[in-house]
Amino acid sequence: MGEWSFLSDLLDKVQFHSTFLGKVWMSVLFLFRIFILAAGVDKIWGDEQSNMKCNILTPGCKNSCYDHTFPLSHTRFWVLQILTVSTPTLIYLGHVLLVIRKENKRRRRLEEKRKKQEMIKAPKYSNEHGKVHLKGALLVSYTFQLLFKILLEVAFIVGQYYLYGFILMPNKVSCFKDPCKTEVHCFISRSTEKSVFIIFMLAMAGFSVILNIVEIFYLMISKIKERKRRTSSSIPPEGFNLNNPNPNSTERVTWC
Repeated sequence: MGEWSFLSDLLDKVQFHSTFLGKVWMSVLFLFRIFILAAGVDKIWGDEQSNMKCNILTPGCKNSCYDHTFPLSHTRFWVLQILTVSTPTLIYLGHVLLVIRKENKRRRRLEEKRKKQEMIKAPKYSNEHGKVHLKGALLVSYTFQLLFKILLEVAFIVGQYYLYGFILMPNKVSCFKDPCKTEVHCFISRSTEKSVFIIFMLAMAGFSVILNIVEIFYLMISKIKERKRRTSSSIPPEGFNLNNPNPNSTERVTWC
């Protein structure tokens, strides 16, 4: 699990600048993908090639058949998937840290200008505690990283089938590759156990896609509600006179 610590530390920083659904996505990535992969999956696939038995003993034939059936080991494929899918989130983190750095500088300059009674534009994306608000450029950046994660997850789900030619791990694979002189049948060790993990990892990838889609709709709905609240708060109440805002005045205005 030590080799994942650096990635875990980076993604843990993103949680502070994410929505509730974004935090759920992080938990799914940590607990049900990275932890499972680091803790158990590698042990199951560690003896994948050595325990594969073929019905021919021609030197190099088993290696050729294994390479033909598994161009990339499932464990390495999932490692590549996790790293690739996490990349948009890490790019967003870089954007957040850049914004926070700029706004901290602006906040320090604001304090200096206040002492001199000079005007300067106040920070709008973050507060003094480093908590960012998803709006403007940050909202666009956050939405784009969600879209890219969806596309990458779907690409890896589809690519897994095209890479191996099967979803569940078969009990037996056949190949006819040099130096094998005839068609060779090789038998996979613990195929049922491996199929369970394949289904589990696919389910977690599908669940991540659903979470990202729901989060996009959540952002859209929350921003629409926020805009409606701003619009309603900017409309004067009935009977409020812009020219005579004194509530004790008898002059009234009828709004059409």
